[in-house]
Amino acid sequence: MQKTHHADLEVDNMTFMKRALRLAERGRGYVSPNPLVGAVIVKNNKVVGEGFHQKFGEAHAEVNAIQAAGDAAAGATMFVNLEPCPHYGKTGPCTEAILRAGIARVVIGMQDPNPVVAGKGVKFLKSKGISVVENMLSEKCTELNQGYLKFIIEGMPFVTLKIAQTLDGRIATSTGHSRWITSENAREYSHRLRSENDAVLAGINTIITDDPKLTVYLVKGVSPKRIILDSRLRIPLDANILSEELPNKTVVLTTEQASKEKISRIEEKGAMVVVMEADDRGWIPQKAIWKKLADMGITSVLVEGGNKVITECLKGEFGDRLTLFLAPKILGTGIDAVGDLGIRNINSALRISDMSVKKFGNDLLITGSLKQDNETNV
Repeated sequence: MQKTHHADLEVDNMTFMKRALRLAERGRGYVSPNPLVGAVIVKNNKVVGEGFHQKFGEAHAEVNAIQAAGDAAAGATMFVNLEPCPHYGKTGPCTEAILRAGIARVVIGMQDPNPVVAGKGVKFLKSKGISVVENMLSEKCTELNQGYLKFIIEGMPFVTLKIAQTLDGRIATSTGHSRWITSENAREYSHRLRSENDAVLAGINTIITDDPKLTVYLVKGVSPKRIILDSRLRIPLDANILSEELPNKTVVLTTEQASKEKISRIEEKGAMVVVMEADDRGWIPQKAIWKKLADMGITSVLVEGGNKVITECLKGEFGDRLTLFLAPKILGTGIDAVGDLGIRNINSALRISDMSVKKFGNDLLITGSLKQDNETNV
């Protein structure tokens, strides 16, 4: 009987943690560079309060859940996907709020690697006699906050490379025409990807050729910041990303080759221009790009660049994840999705791990990790 009870309890734990994860997701687009956090308070197997971190600088999930539960929080269990914070920041410590509310048990999805938390929250709760269960659905909790985790651990954003190509590896015809390689179903998913990232990044050639908005409009979601790589500041002043909605969300990274007069005209439109040091090719170095974005508090980036941008990301191993749409079309001569990576031996090919395949209409979506596991073929 005891074993069955334990199994039932485990199922309940997972159910309520999944609910906390769904709540946490609702903060996406509003809380970065803070993590996505949801909290659910349960008493007698019923939810008595829940909340999520809604906006950067405002109350954390635990506090919102406690306020929703009121007196019912006393003696209850809290489910939260990330370790509660024990420190003073823009808000007070969540651990103190949990203690004051009289919560008896806390089930935590994963430890927060932020040095100001990192086990201290759990230690505080245990020291006050509060029962703590750790690592509940930790893999799903890690996946939810992969941008925040890389940002905290490595000081760099989590980078997803998105490619839409034909069966023969082309992203456009020989004339540069590319609308549309994929179906509307695939494009809707691309918009969802945009809404899940702090920023979307593209090169100037994409802006000149396609004049995209790089906003979220095919699905419900928050439009990310738009980062444009433009070493010589060739961006047209009437480009959609400058003249359409949200010009204040556009950031143009350029170099000292840029005209100061044009910088002023772009800034007058509400966009931000950042002048960076060029490498010997006259380009902005990859590492400098990602470091600058991290300094701006950007924890996750969706790269929607063309051949040059994707190639440079792969060569420098700055991509974390690949999202590749494969359309059942053949173009023959055209623009390659990826350029020369300097690979001359098949055993040196970049590997995709944890791969999954999904169908969107007639298109295939292939996703996987770009992080190498140092495996070698024998």
